[in-house]
Amino acid sequence: MMFLLEGCMAQSADTESNLPPKREFRAVWIATVDNIDWPSSKNLLPEEQQEEFSELLDFHKRVGMNAVFVQVRAAGDAFYAKSPEPWSEWLTGVQGRKPNPMWDPLDFMIAEAHKRGLEFHAWLNLNRLVHKSSKSVSAENISRLHPEWILSYDGYKLFDFGIPEVRKFITDMTVNVARNYDVDGIHFDDYFYPYAAPGQVIQDDATFRKYSDGYTNKADWRRHNVDLLVKQIHEALEALNPKLKFGISPFGVWRNKDRDAEGSKTFGALASYDDLFADSRRWVKEGWIDYIAPQVYFSSGFNRVPYKNLVDWWNENRFDRHLYIGMGAYRVGYKDRDTHWSNPAEIPNQVRYFREAEADGSIFFSSRSLRANSLGFVDSLRRDLFKYPALIPTMPWKDRVPPLSPKSLKATLLSRGIELTWERPDAAADGDKAWYYVIYRFPPEEKASAHDPRRILGMCYEGEKFVDMTAESGKRYVYYVTAVDRLHNEGRPIGPLRVEVHDQKLVRF
Repeated sequence: MMFLLEGCMAQSADTESNLPPKREFRAVWIATVDNIDWPSSKNLLPEEQQEEFSELLDFHKRVGMNAVFVQVRAAGDAFYAKSPEPWSEWLTGVQGRKPNPMWDPLDFMIAEAHKRGLEFHAWLNLNRLVHKSSKSVSAENISRLHPEWILSYDGYKLFDFGIPEVRKFITDMTVNVARNYDVDGIHFDDYFYPYAAPGQVIQDDATFRKYSDGYTNKADWRRHNVDLLVKQIHEALEALNPKLKFGISPFGVWRNKDRDAEGSKTFGALASYDDLFADSRRWVKEGWIDYIAPQVYFSSGFNRVPYKNLVDWWNENRFDRHLYIGMGAYRVGYKDRDTHWSNPAEIPNQVRYFREAEADGSIFFSSRSLRANSLGFVDSLRRDLFKYPALIPTMPWKDRVPPLSPKSLKATLLSRGIELTWERPDAAADGDKAWYYVIYRFPPEEKASAHDPRRILGMCYEGEKFVDMTAESGKRYVYYVTAVDRLHNEGRPIGPLRVEVHDQKLVRF
């Protein structure tokens, strides 16, 4: 029996177009600022924080997620030990106070995510030093150490991106995380220059005069500052680890069509280019980021910024990088002027649409909203749209070499099912080894294909064995196992292994 790999024609009763997606990015943001998602309180003991986080991952894994974005720098602070910035008050109660007993949350969170097969992306807020809700500011906070780097705006202390030393500090802070922790990616949200507040003015005139860099228009200069920062971080991460993912989640609208012919079919909406001085489209076009995750927090029926229009525009402006749609899960059931969010099918229909548009997946904001399951929309994900597992899409510009095949596939009958064992493959040509394994099971009459995720029996993230606890006596099964590397390239399978449970024995056929 031939196992048809991805890229080959699938020869089965189902056409590839009506199969569930074999590859799809499915992620959730876990916000720590002001204890939005985790930890639930700033006064928990470390063991309580650990238990909460593990339960959070178990929940999201059950829903069908394959990645998490955890906010590890919320406001000039850190949720990790190896940081030049003080411990977060939302972790320990007071900014700068060490955990007691001492532990490193980031090491713990990464390990817990990986053993569940979840990618871990370290989410850093890059502009904030003091948040409106901050109750304590450490003497080690950069706003205290370098007040000359700071913009005060609407109750916040923010970095002044026009200062070269600021951009260097942010870059070094980011690289520090990537160097010291086994993260799968580095992620920034939509906060660059601040969202406009009535009566507030960004006081960066002195910086503009000193570091104008030939610019005469301040808006263009601010965009230039952000571009320099994004490019600088990209280059630093690339030099440290070329296989590390780097992406940003900007405000959903780059520019409106009534301002720019190249903009989206949206009208009168806030735009990242014009209002936040963030040229998000350019970052993708220049290849400075590996994915763009625009926050498309609009309903399908919102006339000024229709969800579908924005998804279509970003799909046309992704420039061969991954496109993950930022999903406004927090709006479901929320009573505001946009009544479309009272429709329990709004999010499921949005998922169906981005699939039609061939986006690479989605990230949901945020964990708390998924757990609340307003109008039951999460049930639709778990039972239908995310019912079958999906591998994370590959990034061929980072790694296109698949791992080698596992060796010596064997089956043993246990009281609880059929145990499959195999040997770890040798390193591939690029030195990569297996990061995890995919176990497929087929009925003997079906031509085996790697295209159909309904035939994925499970995935193995630790060790080289898997127990099929759903095997029934008297039935015949055909198994294959593939190895997958860190960037989710899937190798050729080992198999077929044909077995039948007969008279409490395992028989090969």
